[in-house]
Amino acid sequence: MKKYVLALMAVATVASCWAAEKVVPIKYGDFDQWVTRNIKESAVIGGADKTIYEIGPTKTINGAKAYVPAGSPWATSNVYAKVMGVVKTSNAVFPDVHGSGKCVKMTTMLEHVKAVGIINMDVLVNGSIFLGQMFEPVSSTKNPYSKMEMGVPFTQRPKYLQFDYKLNAPTGDRTYSSGFGSQKTIRGRDYSEVFILLQRRWEDAKGNIHAARVGTGRQRFGATTNWVSKHRIAIWYGDITNHAGYQKYMGLIDKTRPYYARNSKGKMVPVIEEQWDDADATPTHMIFMASSGCGTAYVGTPGMTLWIDNVALVY
Repeated sequence: MKKYVLALMAVATVASCWAAEKVVPIKYGDFDQWVTRNIKESAVIGGADKTIYEIGPTKTINGAKAYVPAGSPWATSNVYAKVMGVVKTSNAVFPDVHGSGKCVKMTTMLEHVKAVGIINMDVLVNGSIFLGQMFEPVSSTKNPYSKMEMGVPFTQRPKYLQFDYKLNAPTGDRTYSSGFGSQKTIRGRDYSEVFILLQRRWEDAKGNIHAARVGTGRQRFGATTNWVSKHRIAIWYGDITNHAGYQKYMGLIDKTRPYYARNSKGKMVPVIEEQWDDADATPTHMIFMASSGCGTAYVGTPGMTLWIDNVALVY
């Protein structure tokens, strides 16, 4: 009888813990609503009618217009570019079907650009989504992160990032193709990646933005799988370099490849992540990104595809 009572108490305790959890969806993180953009590319590169997608309240936008999110915190790697007057689009993020609704599909592909007598090149693109904004039109392939504002204001301390996912992961080496010079093969396989980083940011008198890392949740995925429901990535606080599950890629953001944000003067500047913060610190910003690849820009494995759905924070 004593063992029976103890077992009941244990079950009740677990049930109480689960009941105490609070799951908070990220706005539009069910990916059921999409913006459809119809853009005609320049005649010099074929003049094709292209469709690219953004995550946000359902609507259609026709014409080569810079996209500004309306009420949605999401941005994608899909872009409208205008280089030396030539209009070009890139789309590696798509709506797809999941259950009775939609999800987001991110894929790695080679974007081909050809204009007789002018250019003939392939650019490798990883499909990515993030919280923030992409600034259009993109006018060059140089320093792609400088065209993206990464992160949104956020002052809470969740325990987990939760989402559903599916992965198609081809084997083999990676490809580097920036459009300048020939393609190169880079030894080693690629991985898809999802991460959440919580930062405490501050701005100095010169407008430079500094940051300390408050919380870290980051995982790479390399095995093909069917849909996995309610997958969780734990968010660890403070300096995690001695944590049993720490991986090198979870460390502070490389100062030579920083993310960018707009300072109080309205200028896009790098966010320099300088240190680990105290484990009980309160963040000021959240960075979230999911991507079909985990390497640097223009590096990946064509065909690598990541689907995710129902992104939420667990408290």
